[in-house]
Amino acid sequence: MLGNLYRTLAGSTAVAVLALGIALSPAGADELDDVVAKVGDEVVTEADLAFTARDYSQQLQRVPPTEWRKVLIDVMVEMDLLAEAAKKEGMQDDENFKRMMKFESNRALRNVYYQKYVDSKVSEADVKAAYDEKYKDFVGPEEISARHILLESEADAKAVIAELDKGVDFAELAKEKSTGPSGPNGGELGYFGKGQMVPEFETAAFALDKGAYTKEPVKTQFGYHVIKKEDQRQAPAPTFEQVQQRLRQDLVVAKYEEVMEKLKADTKVEILKPEMPSQEKKEQ
Repeated sequence: MLGNLYRTLAGSTAVAVLALGIALSPAGADELDDVVAKVGDEVVTEADLAFTARDYSQQLQRVPPTEWRKVLIDVMVEMDLLAEAAKKEGMQDDENFKRMMKFESNRALRNVYYQKYVDSKVSEADVKAAYDEKYKDFVGPEEISARHILLESEADAKAVIAELDKGVDFAELAKEKSTGPSGPNGGELGYFGKGQMVPEFETAAFALDKGAYTKEPVKTQFGYHVIKKEDQRQAPAPTFEQVQQRLRQDLVVAKYEEVMEKLKADTKVEILKPEMPSQEKKEQ
């Protein structure tokens, strides 16, 4: 089983730029060099586990959190065993291995540079300022809030309308009569904008005056509705918490593009083979 898991992990090419926020151990910054296991003359440290957790964060989601540390230790032990076996056969001198090491080294350097000069340069204050700027003059689309009573037949819906005409409370009737999932909540649907309801329902609901209900049943694919319009407003701006992550991503992308523009300006870049080699060249 462990061998299958290790093959799953080792087969992944996904690389996380940011560390996975999981508690693999109580180790602090001063304990990253603490030895977790020994494999011959090699040691596995807390830092090794942290790096492994970062790189295999997606795959770890398939394993119960209580097993993460054990799995990562097993993965590191098996990795060191295989690495030592490869060294004994001189595989570290293979040209393909050297190419791979160059790639892995550059990737690691890219990640730490990205963390220092891109990701860490976007602060929460920056995100809050972006939020304030983006939404200072926000005017949202029109929304209404409504209740409805869903019935199976037109006759049942007309009977409910007759009761409403006599002054029976809409919410109480919804709790008693509605066959829809909102019935127990008095038929309350909350706020919604255009395009969020089926067309027949939307047209009838938006046409009502505030506080009014439909005088004729509204037929949709779900049955027959009696609708009451509770309120109408312009949709408010999203809260900071709702858009914080997206705004931060936008700022990080902008910072990345700024850093890359400068690096490209300072370093000559030549793309010598933009196209795939022809099939003839491959055969030669």
